[in-house]
Amino acid sequence: MYGLILAGGSGSRLWPLSRELYPKQLLNIQNTESLLQATFERIAECMPASNIISMTGVKHFANVKYQLSSLAKETVVLSEPISKNTAPAIALASKYIMDKFNTDPVILVVPSDHMINNTEKFAATVKAGEKIAEQGYIVTFGIKPSYPETGYGYINVTQNKIENGYKVNKFVEKPNEKLAEEYIADGNYYWNSGIFMFKASVLLEEASKHSPEIFSKLANFDFSNSDEIPYIEYDKMPSISIDYAIMEKSDKIALVKLESDWNDLGSWKSIYDVSPKDENGNVKVGHVLDEGSKNSMMYSSSKLVASIGLEDTVIVETEDAILACRADKTQDVKKIFETLKKQNDNTHLVHKTVYRPWGYYTVLAQGNGFLTKMIQVNTGQKLSVQSHNFRSEHWVVLEGTAKVILEGKELILSPGHSVDIPLKAIHSLQNPYQETLKIIEVQKGDPLIEEDIIRYEDMYGRV
Repeated sequence: MYGLILAGGSGSRLWPLSRELYPKQLLNIQNTESLLQATFERIAECMPASNIISMTGVKHFANVKYQLSSLAKETVVLSEPISKNTAPAIALASKYIMDKFNTDPVILVVPSDHMINNTEKFAATVKAGEKIAEQGYIVTFGIKPSYPETGYGYINVTQNKIENGYKVNKFVEKPNEKLAEEYIADGNYYWNSGIFMFKASVLLEEASKHSPEIFSKLANFDFSNSDEIPYIEYDKMPSISIDYAIMEKSDKIALVKLESDWNDLGSWKSIYDVSPKDENGNVKVGHVLDEGSKNSMMYSSSKLVASIGLEDTVIVETEDAILACRADKTQDVKKIFETLKKQNDNTHLVHKTVYRPWGYYTVLAQGNGFLTKMIQVNTGQKLSVQSHNFRSEHWVVLEGTAKVILEGKELILSPGHSVDIPLKAIHSLQNPYQETLKIIEVQKGDPLIEEDIIRYEDMYGRV
């Protein structure tokens, strides 16, 4: 068996904690690991870790690669040069596995942002689904609904048994509350978990029948010498989900009930539901002081959050944004995210403090043609050898000692000393010393974007 982790996502529904450049699958919601890392470890119970492929967008590639590299020495991460939804990604990954490994395996496809704690039951359900997939079916994993959720799609099954599963009758879009109640009363509807499996050849055969606009373009991709997905070819793909492209049209769909626990953490309400609560039903995270609130969630990441007499309310504080809403309105957070995006407000895009493999940086000020950061480089770490096409930089050392590589020359800077990094100069900031390094960086240029980095060498595999 092979595994495919879908690690894209825009970070819209868990804003302001989740951002477009740091979506929820990269976050540590409850444990000491991110949802992405937990997903990798969970499906590694079902197959060798070397058989797990991840697919992400170019914006998230470095973070995904870095997080997974701490779990396995060799991890394959494919980078979509442009987002085209799940159907092209899954079809291309299936072709990649068949071509690269000269095999036609069963492939388990999983989103990277689910919380599943009972790994043993999950693995047992996957094994049950594998038997059906070997017979030529595309197997979905359904969740028996426990309440009339309007934020999930539903799958309707027939009573025709296939091994431990059922033949699928139809897929249903996210319903209103009245329809959701009818689905639960019917008894033959399941929540669509977004987890499914198939033989690679079966998926591609169904793509040729029901989505020829995707299948016909797969021949343009050659992975014999490189794992790179060319932009010019991938941009020709339609943007469509796997449900619309294949699942809703194929007559080879079966459903197996997922026996383990499951939560897609798709809203702050779902975070509340799975979190430990106090005697008043409150979830309090971080620096929170409360008087008399009930059944509410108060989340602080940097400042004191003080609450009095709240009921069924969610408050989430980050250093640059505060969300406050009724608990039953958390699905609408996406509307705020989309509005910020339309307004070109960076609050949807990135946090003021951004964590990197080498440490972190905090944006202190920005304006027309300038950006100021405080950068911390942890002991023994170093930034990649890089250059910039659109900006120059000025570094001032605050604490520690900086080793600077600039156009092949080595400079050692102590607190109070500074250096200019000209436009297009090849450079690196390093900290081979025992003390933490902190510097102020002033960028000048246009545009001032994180994508303006050309890497030549990198200890974290981001080249």
